[in-house]
Amino acid sequence: MADSVRVRFAPSPTGPLHIGGVRTALYNYLYAKKNNGSFLLRIEDTDQKRTVSGAEEYIYSALEWLGIVPDESPKHEGSLGPYHQSERNEIYEKWVQILIDKGLAYYAFDTLEELDAHRKEHEKKGKTFIYNWHNRLKLKNSLSVSAKETGEKIKSGAPYVIRFLMWNDGDDEVVRCPDIIRGNVDVDCKLLDDKILYKSDGFPTYHFANVVDDHLMKISHVIRGEEWLPSLALHIKLYDAFGWTTPSFAHLPLILKPNGKGKLSKRDGDQLGFPVFPIQWGEEMKGYRETGFLPEAVVNFLALLGWNNGDEQEVFTIEEMISLFDLNRVHHASARFDPEKNKWFNQQHIQALSLSSFAQLCKAEVERHTQTYLTDEKLLSMAEMVQPRVVLLGDLWPALKIFFEAPDEYDSKAIKKVWKENTATLLQTVAERLVNEDHLKTDAFKSLLQSIAEGAGTGIGALMGPLRLVLVGSLTGPDLLQLTHTLGARVVIDRINIALMEIS
Repeated sequence: MADSVRVRFAPSPTGPLHIGGVRTALYNYLYAKKNNGSFLLRIEDTDQKRTVSGAEEYIYSALEWLGIVPDESPKHEGSLGPYHQSERNEIYEKWVQILIDKGLAYYAFDTLEELDAHRKEHEKKGKTFIYNWHNRLKLKNSLSVSAKETGEKIKSGAPYVIRFLMWNDGDDEVVRCPDIIRGNVDVDCKLLDDKILYKSDGFPTYHFANVVDDHLMKISHVIRGEEWLPSLALHIKLYDAFGWTTPSFAHLPLILKPNGKGKLSKRDGDQLGFPVFPIQWGEEMKGYRETGFLPEAVVNFLALLGWNNGDEQEVFTIEEMISLFDLNRVHHASARFDPEKNKWFNQQHIQALSLSSFAQLCKAEVERHTQTYLTDEKLLSMAEMVQPRVVLLGDLWPALKIFFEAPDEYDSKAIKKVWKENTATLLQTVAERLVNEDHLKTDAFKSLLQSIAEGAGTGIGALMGPLRLVLVGSLTGPDLLQLTHTLGARVVIDRINIALMEIS
């Protein structure tokens, strides 16, 4: 066991990083930081046929956007690299040879066609073909032929794989698999197959490289998805075969579809209209970043997909999560993905931004759409009105647009509700009284509206609704008096006149 906490996230560069993988990275990161440990990123690229161009850079970019920054990685190597498995083949060759020399691994020369024939023959008998203690001596491998014949086959270039000797008569039949989240799981070794450790292409399998790397990189805790739970017995047996101390294991629960039926997939996002990747992949697959989520919100809702602090708190900063995170509080039951609740998390984090920070987001959005110069006072005023109404960052411009453009249309239901016989006259009077005004101070403008309403023998409500309608096109929006103060008298007059022509 390592002296200090060292954890790793070890994705394969076979495509975009799924949100389930991001949660695994996050839990590793939180655990490392909670325990003043190290978080490693290792690229498991031994399956060269499935490696996808751009996928590795995508992993770096996604983790960087989320703030899940590795302490050691292919881009920031420590002393225990390389951090690409494809660069570690000499290491694997050394250790697999040790297993062969100890009689715990062997060469197997069976062709794919021969193995397929065995499977079909077993299926005819209603059985399942398993390459293990039961039949290994009847198959083509270095256990069933002489050392001389084995050497000749290898020398001739005959294709082979290297298999692990899972169990022999006289060995302990049961391997105990401890898990922090699930407790102890006992597995009968006689039911397991002799897994391939080295493939015929000269690369190790995930199982072998994973165990060797975790040991040599001094990984103290292996925190990964529950899909790897069936492999745990093999991994523990490999540790035992080398005489190594096993790390602590924790297998995280599945993330389920929104309806709770089955594992969340990319297809669910496509069909239901929500992202399943942190950032965009290709031209069509938008991520949470492009959909308008803050990285803090994504990290927050992912953390709660399987973990909680034991109380009612839901909104956390990353610092709070680090201080509170505990693997013993991770559930073993699967977690249902809720896209609407994710939006709620994003809104909470947007509301938690300081006004000055949110104003900078607004400023960038305004600059993308207009050439308007904004004073600091107007920028902060707009931001203050808009912030409570923004759920996703994509809502920013629709909310800010009212400060720069007159409405394209006016809500017909709103017109029927507030537009009375004398409305046009009242609004015309407002426009006339504002001609010599400049800055519309809220108290003074409210007094002006009251004065006009009283002069017409009505209440101020007869003006407030119609005025909001002509300024923003509907009856919803920010505080009317603050809005008119920010827009200024000239804009209010222009929009009144435009609306009078449109609506009349």
